[in-house]
Amino acid sequence: MESTNAERFITAYNTIDYSLRTIYDFKRSMSFSDVVRRSVVLNSVVRKYEDDLIDYGRLRNAIIHSGNKDYIIAEPHDEIVEKIEKLADLISEPPLALDRVGNKEVITISHDMSISKAMELITRTGYANLPVYNGTKLLGILNARKIVDILGKVIIDGRNLQEYVETTNVGQIIENMGDDYYFMIADEGLTIDEAMNSFENNRKLLIILITKDGKDTEKPLAIISSVDIIDMKKILDVYYVPDSKK
Repeated sequence: MESTNAERFITAYNTIDYSLRTIYDFKRSMSFSDVVRRSVVLNSVVRKYEDDLIDYGRLRNAIIHSGNKDYIIAEPHDEIVEKIEKLADLISEPPLALDRVGNKEVITISHDMSISKAMELITRTGYANLPVYNGTKLLGILNARKIVDILGKVIIDGRNLQEYVETTNVGQIIENMGDDYYFMIADEGLTIDEAMNSFENNRKLLIILITKDGKDTEKPLAIISSVDIIDMKKILDVYYVPDSKK
């Protein structure tokens, strides 16, 4: 027998409630509205649809409080049911970041490559972020904007720019970036929500490098930059349907 809109709504609501309590270890005694409000700073989907989720909590109470399964006093519209079901999917089974950016080529460079050669590679490929390795060990990520900053200081100091870019290797730049340079490594299970939260919680974060197990000795699978986050935000549209569910 086909489920009613009310039954579908309650199922989706329960999925959201259970997922948020489980993921963030909220107490069972906490109300759904408090769960939502506390999840706002932790979850991008909840942050975007906080008001809708609070409204859904009120609607759920109107349905459940009837006390009679054969008499539904609030039957949700199709649009509302579809919306909460897709919100439940995004919260309980968040899309992986790798699925969004995994089709992009990752170009790596050796630590002993000259800045001149690295700049040529950036210009030729259009990739502004290049992972730098010493053998199989990741040293850091060479960022085009950071190169510009460093070269600007060379010019200000009155040094020979051409000589500098030809005789200085990228490994030396990585070593001198210090604490002012931010990137992070994540495993292939990184979700879009986690990636977005990482950038939102650390405004200095430039790059997330994804490897199989999140280790700096593993082959890079993908790179996420702030530009990719713009595209990822589109997935938070509740009318988005993953290919597997079409």
